[in-house]
Amino acid sequence: MRHPFPLMLFAAGFGTRMGALTAKQPKPLIKVAGLPLIDHARRIAAQAGVTHQVVNLHYLGEQLADHLAGSGVALSWERERILETGGGLKAALPLLGDGPVLTLNTDAVWTGQNPLTRLMQVWDSARMDQLFLLLPAAQARSATGRSDFVMDDQGRVDWVKGRDGYLYLGAQIIHPRLLTETETAFSLHGPWTRAMAAGRAYGVVHNGDWCDVGHPGGIAEAETMLRDAKEWPDV
Repeated sequence: MRHPFPLMLFAAGFGTRMGALTAKQPKPLIKVAGLPLIDHARRIAAQAGVTHQVVNLHYLGEQLADHLAGSGVALSWERERILETGGGLKAALPLLGDGPVLTLNTDAVWTGQNPLTRLMQVWDSARMDQLFLLLPAAQARSATGRSDFVMDDQGRVDWVKGRDGYLYLGAQIIHPRLLTETETAFSLHGPWTRAMAAGRAYGVVHNGDWCDVGHPGGIAEAETMLRDAKEWPDV
């Protein structure tokens, strides 16, 4: 295991689901428990010993760039248009290197075991090109019953065929060799599907709780989760 891995922080979305909260600021600067979402993600990275960090920026990106000034986080600008998750990651590879990369969505809050540590502990380059961090959908907050994947007893992952399965929590390790698309903007659906077809996509269950903060109601729910877990951040 190569430790620690470089980290891609996904932060280039429009934040349209947050309504008025993102009229004058990008979603990663919305505060939960007194701490901007981007800093929740960076706190997780610091606790996992991950110092090589890259963030992509688009909507009101200058505010985020100013917030991160002097932090050592490298900036991958998507000025003309959002490149989606796959295109954004591929565009940032010159800043990340050619080995496996951690990625973390910045619109969620976590409790329990550090999600990045959990992924790095389980990663096995001999068997894997893709490793997802998951929760059983029935246990996930703010998930509305949605499932993304099924997982067998060996940890191999495939697309879910119904509603009973696992929810992807927006944290993963992915090998850049999966990013074979020639278009500039693309999602990670294609790379993930290729990894599944090759039997090299795996999942691991998060030891803790998670809350999506991609919608306004997620703020109060995440704060309740942090308070109940006695993991309120020092700010």
